[in-house]
Parts: sequence; C-alpha cells; structure tokens
Amino acid sequence: MTTTATFEEIKAKQRATWGSGDYGKIAWLTVPVAEALTAAVDPRPGATVLDVATGTGHVALAAARRFAVVKGIDYVPELVAIAERRAQAEGLTVDMREADAENLPFADDSFDYVTSAIGVMFTADHQKAADELVRVAAPGGRIGLASWTPTGFIGQLLKTVGKHVAPPAGALPPSRWGTEEVLRELFGDRVSAVETTVATVTQRFASAEHFADFFLTHYGPTYKAAERLDEAGRRALRDDMIALAEASDHAADGTWASDWEYLIAIATKA
Repeated sequence: MTTTATFEEIKAKQRATWGSGDYGKIAWLTVPVAEALTAAVDPRPGATVLDVATGTGHVALAAARRFAVVKGIDYVPELVAIAERRAQAEGLTVDMREADAENLPFADDSFDYVTSAIGVMFTADHQKAADELVRVAAPGGRIGLASWTPTGFIGQLLKTVGKHVAPPAGALPPSRWGTEEVLRELFGDRVSAVETTVATVTQRFASAEHFADFFLTHYGPTYKAAERLDEAGRRALRDDMIALAEASDHAADGTWASDWEYLIAIATKA
C-alpha cells in the first residue's frame, strides 16, 4: 500500500533536493527568464518588491538595479548565501533571508510587487504558496511568475525523471504553475486579472550528452534521482535524458540547442 506523504514531509525532501548538486551552476541558465519576468512586471524606483524562492537572486537583483526596495527569500540557506554574495559584489542593497514560501514572514498587503522565477512552482503545497503570494501583495499590487510549462522541455524532463524515480505520493507536479487554468484556480477571485504569455529561452550545450551529464551533476532533481538508482538505473536515466535532448535539438553546427518553454503570468491583486 502506498502512503501519501504530508506536505511537510514532501517539503523536507524538496529542501534536501535543492541543496544537492550545485544549483548555482543551473541558475546560469535561468538568467534570461528572470530578466524577462522583471521586464514584464516592470517594478518602479522606490517600489517595494518581494522575490519568493529567489534561489541565487536573479529577479531580486534585477529589481534592485531598477532602484526598487527589494527583499528576497528562499528556504535553502546555501542559495541565500550565494544571492547575498552576488548583491554585495554588485554593491546592491537587497535584504536576503532564509524563509519558507508557504509561510512568508511579512505582514498582509506589504509589497507593491511579488515575484518568483522558476521558484514558487517547486513548493509542496501549491495552494498555500499561492495564498501567501496574494496575502503579502498590496491591493492593486502585481504578482509576477515565470514557470516551466508541462509541455516544454523542463516539464518533459521532470516527467522523465519521475518514470525512473517516482516522486513522493501526494506530490503535485511543479509544472502545474505553467498553465493559466491552474493559476486562475489557485488565485481565484482575490486577483482582478491574470495575464499570461508563453515564451521560450534558447539553451546551448556542446552535445545532448553534455546536457545530460551537466544536469546529472548539478541539477538537484536529476542529481538526487541518480543517487537513488543503481548503476543500470543511472545509465537508463541518462539514456532517456539524452534521447529527450536529441528530440528537441535544433542546432545545425554539431553542438546542441533547444528552446525551453515557460509561462510568464502577471496577476493584479483585487
């Protein structure tokens, strides 16, 4: 009999996953996504911004460069430390702190803008996380999200991993956040509008094998999955990742290139 894990149990496993590998290197790939989200949200100088599940701080730093007053939170301390070092290196003032996206340590109606790029989608309790985003946004404030879509490359990669190592029973697919229908369901009538745009970011590696090995070494979900498999299982996972990569390759010069689809969503709090 399969026992459904509680959200707290799922969250503990997720925290261990994102603390494994070296997400700082994976984060290189999401810089264009974060920049696109920041441009779409368009925070103004002096406005208050909270970047939720900030990771290594892409959106938080981009908002600070626009002279906004920025806070960034993440529940993985190693990532918060990287974000802090990046802010210091650029001379940016950003309040980075360790905190849980499902229990934000801020008062109601606190921020003009609440953002998350490839972050809040990986929470355990999706509804609770969405509730918190809305709660801390000021009336009329904007909630901006960038999430991988279910049908895009990373959505398919996560499905591929799940075929080799099943997620905890009761875990929700992160790519749900990459659909307008689910976002409207999560936010309900607490927002007056949800505007969405499907975009892609082109990623390049030396080869499909290079992509697979890079992700198996550095990306928490694939790193942890491989860790749980025996040698034959790891080889099968790598083979499936290579096949997925080859199917999406559009490079014509002998390297590898793929367009990874994501959804930008902007919601306005009622």
